[in-house]
Amino acid sequence: MEGAMEITSSGTICMASTDSALLMKKLLIFFLSIFCVNSETQCRNFKWIISFGDSTADTGNLVGLSDPKNPPHVAFPPYGRTFFHHPTGRFSDGRLIIDFIAEFLGFSLVPPFYRSKNANFDKGVNFAVGGATALERSFLEEKGFHFPYTNVSLGVQLTSFKKSLPNLCGSPSDCRDMIENALILMGGIGGNDYNYGFFLSKSIEEIKELVPLVINTISSTISELIGMGGRTFLVPGEFPIGCSVVYLTLYQTSNMEEYDSLTGCLKWLNKFGEYHSYQLQEELSRLQKLYPHVNIIYADYYNALLSLFQEPAKFGFMKRPLSACCGFGGPYNFTFGKKCGTEVVECCNDPSKHVAWDGAHLTEAAYRLMAESILKEPYAIPRFNWSCLSSEIKNYGSSDTESSLMNN
Repeated sequence: MEGAMEITSSGTICMASTDSALLMKKLLIFFLSIFCVNSETQCRNFKWIISFGDSTADTGNLVGLSDPKNPPHVAFPPYGRTFFHHPTGRFSDGRLIIDFIAEFLGFSLVPPFYRSKNANFDKGVNFAVGGATALERSFLEEKGFHFPYTNVSLGVQLTSFKKSLPNLCGSPSDCRDMIENALILMGGIGGNDYNYGFFLSKSIEEIKELVPLVINTISSTISELIGMGGRTFLVPGEFPIGCSVVYLTLYQTSNMEEYDSLTGCLKWLNKFGEYHSYQLQEELSRLQKLYPHVNIIYADYYNALLSLFQEPAKFGFMKRPLSACCGFGGPYNFTFGKKCGTEVVECCNDPSKHVAWDGAHLTEAAYRLMAESILKEPYAIPRFNWSCLSSEIKNYGSSDTESSLMNN
């Protein structure tokens, strides 16, 4: 991992003399305290979910914000076919990580905020929008990152949240209580800032320059929400984008040295995902020290997803699950300009055997496994503490039955 701190190969601390035994003991206690502190979060009985992010968490906002006469492709089948049996505005065949988190907590699925009619926000609200960026659109365009998809940045989502508080929770004291008792999901967000650069053939050096800016934006948003009462944040890292169908197609090469021999993913793009994720973890560590009363949990999306590509059979997927379930043409069943949800694109018979759904997003089966690995270890850092939850809630979501929790 680029920029990562490494322990020396010997793993020992050399002391000048045997008289230093006491100092050695104190150093050992100190280092153990660093690695053990906050290894588990304080248990909170969450009453709400507040979500910000992009298409990986959008439960219908992009569709709500779109012209009804010209809806986006996710408004059409086969999106939503697996669980909802109709499109809901989610960029998948079914549920997303946010949905599995809500089910685990015993909540109804979190409704989209934008232009929702008769939505029930009693247990949560979702501001995530497909195509959203961490950085402001105007700033990215000044840098030469032009894209027409959406102007709903993380800052725009936060502003919408603040303006909506009187309607969501009433008085300032009630709102602070709501935010204090909420699990706040910070994304995924930031991936599109990089995606638009890669799609515009920007150099890796140009795109890397965005990383500290993206992370600073995420950090500033968390700090502002802490000031409003936020106490628990789940902050995802970057995906292993070298395994993404869209990038495998865009950067397809005959040089097999660029591919990981086990997974078939592009190594240099995965290194970029590692770079972002490491820098984000460093910043979250700094925030945690600054706000010791707050739970800031890193969701290791990178390794949670990479594990599915490394051992697909273990998780019930097809061998080398790099091709899209819903797509058309090419070695990865994906062609630029031919989107899932249009007449020319067909869907596979069994999405549960696929990791990739439409070239840029994942199947419900993949999202479910990622959610479980974050909620029940090992890919939440520090891990969640569910000791104060009832056994019914802790076991919730083990069944895949469609229940009355579905409100979308």
